[in-house]
Amino acid sequence: MSVASRQAAVAAGDRQTRDAAVSVLRQGGNAVDAAIGAGFAAAVAEPGLTSLGGGGFLLARTPEGDTELLDFFVDAPGHGLPAGDLAPHFSPVTIDFSGALQVFHAGFGSVAVPGVLSGYLAAHRELGRLPLRAVVGPAAALARAGAELSTTQATVLSLLRDILSLTPDAADLFLANGRPPLRGERLHNPTYADFLETLGQREPAGWHDLPEALPLIDSMRANDGLLTLADLEAYRVAKREPTTATYRGAKLTTNPPPSFGGSIVCRALNKLDAQASDDRPSAAELVAALEQATLEQKRQNNAAPTSSKGTTHVSVIDADGFIASMTTSNGSCSGVLVPGTGVQLNNMMGEEDLHPDGFHGAEPGTRVASMMAPSLLDLPDGSVTALGSGGSERIRSALLQTVTRLVSGDALEDAVSSPRVHFDGTTSQLEPGVSDAVAAELETLGPVQRWSTSSVYFGGVNAVRRHPDGRLEATGDSRRDGAGVVIDL
Repeated sequence: MSVASRQAAVAAGDRQTRDAAVSVLRQGGNAVDAAIGAGFAAAVAEPGLTSLGGGGFLLARTPEGDTELLDFFVDAPGHGLPAGDLAPHFSPVTIDFSGALQVFHAGFGSVAVPGVLSGYLAAHRELGRLPLRAVVGPAAALARAGAELSTTQATVLSLLRDILSLTPDAADLFLANGRPPLRGERLHNPTYADFLETLGQREPAGWHDLPEALPLIDSMRANDGLLTLADLEAYRVAKREPTTATYRGAKLTTNPPPSFGGSIVCRALNKLDAQASDDRPSAAELVAALEQATLEQKRQNNAAPTSSKGTTHVSVIDADGFIASMTTSNGSCSGVLVPGTGVQLNNMMGEEDLHPDGFHGAEPGTRVASMMAPSLLDLPDGSVTALGSGGSERIRSALLQTVTRLVSGDALEDAVSSPRVHFDGTTSQLEPGVSDAVAAELETLGPVQRWSTSSVYFGGVNAVRRHPDGRLEATGDSRRDGAGVVIDL
């Protein structure tokens, strides 16, 4: 066995998230253990983007080549409530994005049925190797010692400040000094550390199986929340058949319906493949294919594609060839914590993009759709890449551009870091470094806006790659302070 085959690779949205996965791998965990260990840690290191109170997806491939997609995104709440009680009760919060004001809906009434905890536990039971206490250990230690906030994470918490002040519990956790922590400062969450350590001993099935569920539901009833104990008991992690597309001999495997993002990227790749050109697609061709695919997806589902605001991704390949690609989100956060856990809940019922038919229009128990698309890319040379992205509706453009660059022969780091273009429906948004020729080409489609600096706006692709000879690569997207590493085991 070659030296390279005894290596593992991790890419995540934060250095400390990545390091938690590395710790799990060094204890003998496999790729799924490492991915969910990273997920538990990301709730501390990336607290404005993900938590055990959000939703997500895990795409895993075993060393034998079996591929499985676990859907643990959120459900619409309200089981057992009279129809008249399902009206939304939100706390509107206005957030200033560099002069552009946007109203967010948070508070108890914005909370959807959380799926992340159930998803992590299901993945661990079915695909993991280590005891649960070992998987949560690095995250518990990080929560107790305090996570050092990167520029990205400090910026996110600053933007969410008014949401994080909605309840005393959230304010005590995130605004302990009267303000969100700054870059380089540490965010401590000892309550979460205690919860994880106890969780590792209990090994429950989900929130319904924990004593903390009852105080949570009591707080919901007292504050016009729609989440019920029946919702928690009815929640199920769904196994789904991944959707696929072929493009110039490569195969993309990704998140299927009821979510949209993976299907849109697959449709776009099929359109590009039908052009039968040996040249790498131009920016205009990429934009056109993606917009056509988006419109077709919208017509097919009679609804707009959906996205959640706060999202992160982790990719892992272990030394045995097990691969995990996992994307999770907490929306824009709700400002509501599960009592006694240090876990902040999502605000998915208050995300307008997720509810094109109107707030609380879905029946209780309906799985909410998402743009998230954890993916695997198999190239004709035998290499395989696990990748995914945060970035709301920019997930589709970030993934499509990264995938086509990899197929065209770019190195992994170049494919992730190259300047991106995103068409927002009216204007082509261009990152710094996009050439004048590309800008002129896109001007034929409509207005063009050049950005002066790279931004989290353009997504955060975190990817790992295994070459046919066993050599590994890992790249975290610098736009969001992502971090990748290849380690010897």
